[in-house]
Amino acid sequence: MIVPSSNLTMETELPRMLREREAADPSDRFVFHSSRMRMQKVTPEQLREMNAQTERASLELADARPDVVATACLVAIMAQGPGHHCTAEDEITSVLKGQGAEVPVVSSAGALLSGIEALGAKRVAVITPYMKPLTETVVNYIEDAGSEVVDSLSLEVPDNLAVARLDPEGLREHWRRLHLARADAIVLSACVQMPSLPAVQYVEDASGLPVLTAATATTYRILTELGLKPFVPDAGALLDGGH
Repeated sequence: MIVPSSNLTMETELPRMLREREAADPSDRFVFHSSRMRMQKVTPEQLREMNAQTERASLELADARPDVVATACLVAIMAQGPGHHCTAEDEITSVLKGQGAEVPVVSSAGALLSGIEALGAKRVAVITPYMKPLTETVVNYIEDAGSEVVDSLSLEVPDNLAVARLDPEGLREHWRRLHLARADAIVLSACVQMPSLPAVQYVEDASGLPVLTAATATTYRILTELGLKPFVPDAGALLDGGH
């Protein structure tokens, strides 16, 4: 996985889900490695500077000969304009291929769109930790891909480390501020840095709607690209093994 240098969450939540899957199906075993790209604050300038480090990070991972590579800064990709996840994935694929590592590449941005599609959701409500302009960027990206965002909530935390320190238990209440009358699903965390895993199943059960996050969607894509059943216990409908 390629992660921002200040990201504390994806290297926590993804391995946790993979460990839970191992416990449910011991026939599959996972190892997890990452390369970091420098980024401290979620600003357009720092996001662009981080994206410029993609080749170096990809080369480092190629040396480990992974079976799948995920790039995990959702908003850095979405801020480059609609559909940019395809360009980002192709760039990493090309670097890996040049090093003899021809493996699937997924992005959290593309994975979120895939997760929404897999759930059959046409209308979603979204929570982000971002300032409102960046949330609008995410909303536009999702809508350009064909899903309507019926409501969004910005927690407005600009410092990336502060986002990582947000208590995921807060999401058990934040979702109630969304207008959900027309929603087919809830994106509980449209950010790879905002912790959410402990709240996913609770909010899904309480709301009666499928719940996904950037992290659960990335895990879904990793498992499907590996040809494995996308099942993780208590991680929401996307990872219940039925999609």
